[in-house]
This record gives sequence, C-alpha cells and structure tokens, in this order.
Amino acid sequence: MKKIGLVGGISWVSTMDYYKFINEGVNSKLGGLNFAECVIYSLNFGDIQAKSWDNSFELLLNACDSLKKSGVDSIVLCANTAHLFADKLQEKIKLPIIHIGTETAKAINKQGLKKVGLLGTKFTMEMDFYRNKLEEYSLEVIIPEKQETRDYIQHTLKEELGIGLINPKTKSNYIAIAKELINSGAECIILGCTEIPMLINQDDFAVPIFDTTKIHSQAIVEYIVS
Repeated sequence: MKKIGLVGGISWVSTMDYYKFINEGVNSKLGGLNFAECVIYSLNFGDIQAKSWDNSFELLLNACDSLKKSGVDSIVLCANTAHLFADKLQEKIKLPIIHIGTETAKAINKQGLKKVGLLGTKFTMEMDFYRNKLEEYSLEVIIPEKQETRDYIQHTLKEELGIGLINPKTKSNYIAIAKELINSGAECIILGCTEIPMLINQDDFAVPIFDTTKIHSQAIVEYIVS
C-alpha cells in the first residue's frame, strides 16, 4: 500500500471530507482494519488569503517538502485552486501529484459528455490552469458569464462555505447559476471547488454533476492500493 501526503487546510472543512472518503475507500477495497497510510500537512488558510493564491507557491512548496521528508509516495493538493501550481510543484519536489482536473476530465469522458459548466473560485473559473486540463480531454468549458456572478461565488466560498456555513439562500442562488449554464448548453456541471458539494449535489439537478472532491478521492484510493 502506498503512503500519501495530503496538503490540506484549504479549507479544513473539505480536508475532513478527503480524509473520510480516502479511508472509507481503502477499507472498501481491502476490508478488515485496513485504512490509508497518510500524512496531512494542514495549512493556515488565512496565510494564503493574506498573500492571495497568486503568491502562495512557497507556502505550498514548503508543505510538499515537509510531506516528502516524511516518506510519502505521492502528493495530493486538497483544493482545486491549489492546482494553479501543480505542475510547478511536481517538477520541484520530484514526486507525482494526483491532479484533480485530470481525474475529473477522465470521469466526464467516461460518460461521453463534451460541454461542461464549471463552478469554482474566480481563479479556477477565470484562469487557464484548470480549464486547460479539461480541454486536453476534448471538453468545452463554460463558466458564468457575468463578472458579478463569479464575484458572488468567490465571496460565498470564502465567507460561508470555507468556514462550514451553509446558507439556504446561497444554495438557491448556486442552483440558479448552474441552471443558467445548463440553459447555455452545458451537459453537466463540475463542482470545481471542494467546498461546493457541501451546498449542492446531484439531487438538485437532472444533468450529471461531477463532485471533484469525491472523484479526486476515488483516484487517490486507486493509487494507494495499486
């Protein structure tokens, strides 16, 4: 069984989901009292917010270096936006990083879908680091058209979901935003922030919903037991 290193705390709320899903998955595969051998480096999300994601490479690199020294076989970044630096981090630390965008794209390809609606932080929606991974798998990506909508998603991720706050009004708004993407031709919706599944899920929609936290966790389980 391979030993995995998790860079968490971004946010701690979704890191708990990773820990739960990974251990449940390993136990489902191996049975008995078998669970994941893993090390979690939990960052202070406030440090990242103070620097902004653009300037957080060194924080993430320090976490990855610490995990490497603990003897892990691979690194997991427990946030979609952290994958802004995934390729650069992998090059620096010389360990494989299981990429959330790649695993999500593979899952969508299996269902034969082509046009996807992406919800996430402003960085994930607006920058190309995540969309490029999806486009490598021949997926057409659309995001909310209005800047104010993307700003609203960013605000609620930071001020509500990032601290574990579930607001019914926010849920209604997210459903409406996703349905706008569906009306614009999206065949499915990617929940491209590990906090969004706390708010909306497959039960809220008729089209397929791709929960990146669960998809990523499943891929990690497969790696651990391979």
